[in-house]
Amino acid sequence: MRFSVVETGYDQRQVDSCLDELGIRLVRLAARAESAAGAGREWDQIREDATHLCDFLRRRTAVVEAGAGVGTAAEREAAALLAQARSELEAAREEARQVREQAYAEAVRARRDFEAALLARRRREARVDEVLSGVRGDVVSPDTPTAAAGLPNGGAAERSAA
Repeated sequence: MRFSVVETGYDQRQVDSCLDELGIRLVRLAARAESAAGAGREWDQIREDATHLCDFLRRRTAVVEAGAGVGTAAEREAAALLAQARSELEAAREEARQVREQAYAEAVRARRDFEAALLARRRREARVDEVLSGVRGDVVSPDTPTAAAGLPNGGAAERSAA
């Protein structure tokens, strides 16, 4: 953004408008970083916004440095505001990095938990298959004596009561 030069420096309305826009973008960037936690498209948008803000600040720095010899109060104030904006941008980047690292760590933990549960389930399934295959293989012949065979009526009364 370029500012019109007036008698006492830059046009204050233009500078204020520029700083307001920058503040809004930084707030949006911080909000997106907090809510992104793993959303790929959100991270792409955050990177785009951060790149746009960096380019914007580089252009602003070039304008301020080009007029550094003049050293008006407005330029000094603009430079201070620019330094503050850079600081806030760096803080937002750091916060986004921390959110990204935390989301990644949580995803890794969740994946490990899932894989452990899946392995335990597969082991239980294999054990059940092993037990069931053993049951099917042990066929008892009809003339094998059982405990019920010693009862009167071959235990039929007890079976019907059950």
